[in-house]
Amino acid sequence: MNTIKKLATRAILTGATGLFLTNFAWAGIPIEHWTQPSGAQIYLVPSPAIPMLDVQIDFDAGSRRDPADKAGLASATASMVSKGVRAGVGAGEPALDENALGEAWADLGASFVAHAGDDRMSFMLRALSYPDLLGRSVDLAARQLAQPAFPADVWQRERGSLQSALKEANTRPGTLAGRAFAQAVYGQHPYGYEMTESSLNNIEVADMAALYGRVIAPCRAKVTLVGAINRAQADTLVQQLLSRLAEERPTSVVGCAPLPDLAEVQPLGSAVEQRIAFDSAQAHVLIGQPGFKRDDPDFFALTVGNYILGGGGFVSRLTHEVREKRGLSYSVYSGFSPGKHAGAFTVGLQTRPDQADEAVRVTREVLAKFVANGPTQAELQAAKDNLVGGFPLLIDSNRKLLGNVANIAWNNLPLNYLDVWTQQVEKVTLADIKSAFGRKLQPDRMVTVVLGGPPASR
Repeated sequence: MNTIKKLATRAILTGATGLFLTNFAWAGIPIEHWTQPSGAQIYLVPSPAIPMLDVQIDFDAGSRRDPADKAGLASATASMVSKGVRAGVGAGEPALDENALGEAWADLGASFVAHAGDDRMSFMLRALSYPDLLGRSVDLAARQLAQPAFPADVWQRERGSLQSALKEANTRPGTLAGRAFAQAVYGQHPYGYEMTESSLNNIEVADMAALYGRVIAPCRAKVTLVGAINRAQADTLVQQLLSRLAEERPTSVVGCAPLPDLAEVQPLGSAVEQRIAFDSAQAHVLIGQPGFKRDDPDFFALTVGNYILGGGGFVSRLTHEVREKRGLSYSVYSGFSPGKHAGAFTVGLQTRPDQADEAVRVTREVLAKFVANGPTQAELQAAKDNLVGGFPLLIDSNRKLLGNVANIAWNNLPLNYLDVWTQQVEKVTLADIKSAFGRKLQPDRMVTVVLGGPPASR
């Protein structure tokens, strides 16, 4: 087994540069897409430079589908997938507890992990592509995907650890400011739900099993593969990967009933300001509102515009006005977080408590001026140069490319999205940015949270 581990380590170390060096030989990134009879959608990028395969399987099972009183259910469910598998129906398939499962993956020099975000639950397999090892890795992943044990005693332990972590996090000013901001921006929408000690107490393994049985099925799967594999091999591999899941969900073979639609994030009707007393050396400031959905046609104009406003680090306008000219904060940023629903637009900074009012005033002025007038031509060109120049770094490894192609799959973007990304950035005009920001942002109707600063001046 040491040989396997050495091979895996060598492949991982070379993987950081292997894809990057081959990218320049491509006319484009060759994404292949097809749908299997089960309904599973497959997106493949062959990358033969190293003997590795990365696979991501996405399901519509993110935290946006958590019940309000069980916030954190999706995240807890994903974390428990690695805590053991049930016994298989075939010979020689005993149950595996978390230790045995971990050892099995280590022996293969592979990994299989799961996590849940706002919109999706994702399972990621990384394995050597040598046929004997890959087949065994896929078999184990298929078991883990279809037959998680959800052991109650392990959940009791994990729940205790999570509650301890929450208690510790609740002593941090950043946690408290972020929670207040999310609740004010999202209102009753699930994007604003947050795992608490109370919601954790309401989550049982039966809830995990019910969520899993309801949404984790082949017909709901979007499978992305990047690595040393061709289309025929990928098709067979995905069938193998989802075969046990199909056995567990036999009705899913003929199709899935649509999952319930969820309400959209509601726009803010008026400005909201919260001042939260907290004894800290720095005041935490968050300003923002609901932003836009990922499928919005203004995506590129907003992406380029935000780079200029506050997403470009030390070259952004907010940094120049708030940090460099006035010394009100070491750093300040802005960003959009688009998803299936309108994720938040956020401006964030930390400052001395006695400077909080001034920092808020200047930030609001910069934001309002940017929305009203847009950027300058010099700012626009500099942003394009930086974004286009940095694009290769977004896809310079199999794992990074996997994330980008999975994003295409999840959001139903064109297959040539990465090929034309830099062209789309180059096409953005001053008028595009001004128009898009004018449609999306309302500086006079934003949430402002200041934690640790002085009381609001009157």
